[in-house]
Amino acid sequence: MCGIIGYVGAEAAIEHLTEGLERLAYRGYDSAGVAVALDGGDVLTVKAGGRLEALRARLREHPEAAAAHCGIGHTRWATHGRPTERNAHPHTTAHLSLVHNGIIENEAEWRERLAAEGVELCSETDTEVAAWLIDRAYTASGDPIGALLETARLLRGSFAFAVLFHDRPDALYAMRRDSPLLVAHGEGGAWLASDMPALLGHVRRCMRLPEGMVVRLGCDGVSCFGHGGEVAPPPTEEITQTVEQAQRGGYAHFMQKEIGEQPEALRRTVGRYVRDNLPCFPLPDSLFRRRRVRLIACGTAMHAGLLGRRMLERLARLPAEVEIASEFRYRNPILAPDEELCILLSQSGETADTLAALRHVKAFGVPTLAIVNAVGSTIAVEADHVLYTPAGPEIAVASTKAYSVQCAVLLLLALRFALLRGEMGEDEVRAAVAALAEELPTVIEEVLTGEARVAELAREIARAEHLFFIGRGVDADICSEGSLKLKEISYIHSEAYPAGELKHGTLSLVVEGVPVVAVMTEDVLCDKMLSAVREVAARGARVLAVVTAEIASHMAMDGVAVLALPKAERLVLPFAAVVVLQLLAYHAAVVRGCDVDRPRNLAKAVTVE
Repeated sequence: MCGIIGYVGAEAAIEHLTEGLERLAYRGYDSAGVAVALDGGDVLTVKAGGRLEALRARLREHPEAAAAHCGIGHTRWATHGRPTERNAHPHTTAHLSLVHNGIIENEAEWRERLAAEGVELCSETDTEVAAWLIDRAYTASGDPIGALLETARLLRGSFAFAVLFHDRPDALYAMRRDSPLLVAHGEGGAWLASDMPALLGHVRRCMRLPEGMVVRLGCDGVSCFGHGGEVAPPPTEEITQTVEQAQRGGYAHFMQKEIGEQPEALRRTVGRYVRDNLPCFPLPDSLFRRRRVRLIACGTAMHAGLLGRRMLERLARLPAEVEIASEFRYRNPILAPDEELCILLSQSGETADTLAALRHVKAFGVPTLAIVNAVGSTIAVEADHVLYTPAGPEIAVASTKAYSVQCAVLLLLALRFALLRGEMGEDEVRAAVAALAEELPTVIEEVLTGEARVAELAREIARAEHLFFIGRGVDADICSEGSLKLKEISYIHSEAYPAGELKHGTLSLVVEGVPVVAVMTEDVLCDKMLSAVREVAARGARVLAVVTAEIASHMAMDGVAVLALPKAERLVLPFAAVVVLQLLAYHAAVVRGCDVDRPRNLAKAVTVE
């Protein structure tokens, strides 16, 4: 959610910190700050509400910061307290400066106890409470490692801490629980960061800090410690992302670039999990003998699960349920360890609610399979099995290509289940795989060539304050994702409904001039969808119909704009339709002047509940 960066080395720390914060800005933030160790033993803390430009302006007032060689930085997304300079990180006590990702759940309890001890807290944040607890332990022991370990024992909740102890200006200390933290050492010094883009161009390998381990970063390298003293560091992994992937490359926004990267991302994904024109996964056959599947995810990943459920039921005749991860544990779900498989979907592999759901089902002995885009992420490591989606880095907050490749993996899994369960023959499965491998990327490319037409239609809906998406069958699932995209980045209020539900209440909200996006890729449901379109058009709705080439010939109605999809196999059409809806949301947001890549109040990786 928030961004952490730390650097210690021979080079100017402030340059590394501000560059790292800029690369982490996509995670979402509303204030920022840095703390650096100055010559002479002082520590300079500079914070600002708003964007990084405000922080840079403040830093220009402190030229002495340029000489610093050790420091920490943070971009904050407000949870405890408003997005003000007072609540921004780093938080400073008598002996240390701290940045923190996560949420301390017993903050109120410790706030009262610290106040009783005479500590005057300056902010509304849970982070300042953690800072004073570390300070208290450090004052008692003089040991930074012991202070962090002792404080972790006192806290409930999630955290990634990076600490600059004021009397140790040549080192940084870090620790984590549930929130991710990366550590690396190279020729220029040592870095820590909450996500990979901040490290690009500086080091070629990094390590993911294990939970409960304290790490010390110095010019001489990285050392790791546990309760028993110094321990072996975790294995390093190669950084495969590039600086170029983390740049816009001529596109106006990262979201537009990532929408355009979907054909290649889908080629990589299908290619990875197909052998001899059949779905092939590094998974035991026993998983495919499970009698039902539960798909658990949040947000866009949950919408991919909706499509996956439909394909598992339609192709493999396998009972499947979709669970919203944030609600899953709290309804005391009935689990069947001997029958079901739980599939956890997450782009980042760090989604807090999905991770908690994973741990819940594992405690009951249910086999788990993670589908994630981030290699080595917590969900990937803790699940029994993992399938990686090679979408490449996704910088825009609103997910596009990660959604499409998740859908592709789920479709291939459904085909594998269908083959092993005898619901489809080998020739049928090969034909379906061929459509995904050969036709799907080409059809998406053809959709992208029509972007100008989608942009034209987006100008029409950009003036709206309310909008509806309707569809039947798989199109209802697509509409849920299209509506979310529009809300996320354009701030237009929109809702998605199965078209058959219009008469059960929603139709009362369809009045003159209200836009309705109708998605129709299901030929067998064409007549029912046409009836729904006629109903809303008769009430004055401005309808945009995203339809197959075959259905387009039936759409000659007043008040209906038609956008025909390329001719394609049935399994391919939902992917084409969702790209249209992504482009529609993108261009509507551009027309409205919104910050497309960094929509207000949202974060890329939701690492807290």
